Formats: sequence, C-alpha cells, structure tokens
Amino acid sequence: MTRMLLDAASLYFRAFYGVPESVGTVDGMPTNAIRGFLDMTSRLVSSRRPDRLLACLDYDWRPAFRVQALPSYKAHRVAPKGGEDVPAGLEAQVPILMELLDALGIARVGVAGFEADDIIGTAAAISTEPVEVVTGDRDLFQVVRDDPSVRVLYIARGVAKLEVIGPDEVAAKYGIPGHRYADFAVLRGDPSDGLPGVAGVGDKTAAALITRFGSLSTMLAAGDDDGFPAGARRRIQAAAEYLEVAPLVVAVRTDVAFPDYDDRLPTAPADPEAVIALADHYGLDNAVNRWLRAIKTAAPGLG
Repeated sequence: MTRMLLDAASLYFRAFYGVPESVGTVDGMPTNAIRGFLDMTSRLVSSRRPDRLLACLDYDWRPAFRVQALPSYKAHRVAPKGGEDVPAGLEAQVPILMELLDALGIARVGVAGFEADDIIGTAAAISTEPVEVVTGDRDLFQVVRDDPSVRVLYIARGVAKLEVIGPDEVAAKYGIPGHRYADFAVLRGDPSDGLPGVAGVGDKTAAALITRFGSLSTMLAAGDDDGFPAGARRRIQAAAEYLEVAPLVVAVRTDVAFPDYDDRLPTAPADPEAVIALADHYGLDNAVNRWLRAIKTAAPGLG
C-alpha cells in the first residue's frame, strides 16, 4: 500500500514550461499545463502503481507566517499588483485543471494559509503507509525517512529521469545526515525562495557544520572553541538574526488540519459526463485516454 503525494504546482509549472504553449484549443487557448500535468501523472501511476494519490495545492504560495519571519521570502516573485507572478497562459489553465481532477476522481487538498509543502509534510508525517512525494523542489528532501518509508521522486530532469531520494541519497549527495536537509538549506540559502543563507557558507561548509554539530540548534548553542571550520563561527555570529527566523521559514509544517478526503486511486472517473465535456471542449481526449489506461494498468495493485 503506497500513497503518492503530488506537489501540484511543481508539476503544472513544469508542464507549462516543458510543453509548447502552442498546444491548445482550436480557438487558441493554451492547454499545455493541463496536458503535461495529466501525462506526467499518468506515467507516474503506470510506473509506480500507487494505491492512493493526492494532489497537494498551494492555497497560499507565500504564507503570512513565513513572510512575517523573513520578509524576503519569495518577495522577488510578487507581481507588480500583488499576488504571485504567474504567466497569464498558465493562470487561465489552473481552474480547468482543478475541475478536471475533480471529474476524474483525483483527490486534491489545499488549506488556507499554507503551501503545498505543508500539506505534503503533514500527510507524510501522519502516514502509516509508505509515501512517495513527487516534486521538483529540493526543499521537500527534508521529509524523507525510513519506517515507514517516505521517498521523494525528484523530477527536476523530468519524470522519465526521476531520482528516488531517501535518507541515504540525501547523505550521499550533500554529506549530511539524511534527516537534516532543512538545517543544511537554512545555512546554504536558496535565492529562488529569497533565502539569503549565511554569507560565505556554501554547500561544503554547511555540510561540515551539520556533520560536526548534528543540528542547527546544537551549532547555535556551541562556543567559539567547539570545533568550527575556519572562519565559520564569525559568519554564524554575523547571521544570528537570520538564523533565528529562517528555520520557521524553511521547515515544512507537519501539523496542518485537513478537510476530509478520499485519496484512493480511482478506478474510473468520478463524473464521466464532466470528463467528456471537458475533454471535448479543451481537446484533451488523448491525455484523458492515457490517464484511463494508466489507472487500468495500476488496478491490480489497488488495496
């Protein structure tokens, strides 16, 4: 019994930029994000055969609690008139994709005030079954664990070249304990999220600090003579204000209250008439048929 959690925005952004925007309806509306999302999901279901599938949504892409802690968080991605700077061609497709997911019977969950990462973090933390998280976002490496297994299916190079990331892979890639990725990310920073990191601390120094002290909290409590790499103690002291708030920003939440949902992998569309209408109107017949074949392929593994 395996639960697959989709980082929905990661998939549809990747689909939008990976599939030509010329793919669309006869009247010129792009459907590349919808088709790409559905095709990626179909391929994942066919190859991984999950028993449960949940699309996790950003109901707040820049939550207030994170911005309050660190105003630079994703600030460079705010549109001139507010909100996230999303291409118009993608923005128009998202509501249609949500409508199609509902018609197909694919469960989706978002919670006001939280990002998809927090939905994923909570669902993974409370699961008693193995979990596979589909994302192109390295921040979610922090949720990996053993017993029960939580693995990230990392699709930065595409679904066909996905990497299965667990604690051993995190340790091998970054030279840190597998469960300490969030601390590592705080130190290193991430310009794509507006996280400055500690000036002068890159991957190698961050890994050395985490390996030496075991955790960020232990490192911050350490004295000057406790074995810091050359120059690192001075850099840590200079970044004290950032290090006080950054863990709140980087750590995914594991305590989000969910609405009820049924994430069993559907064996048939929940609303066949709506599926047909959407497929006909937006020219999605082939993508929908690939999805129907995928769930038929996965059906023997359903629990």
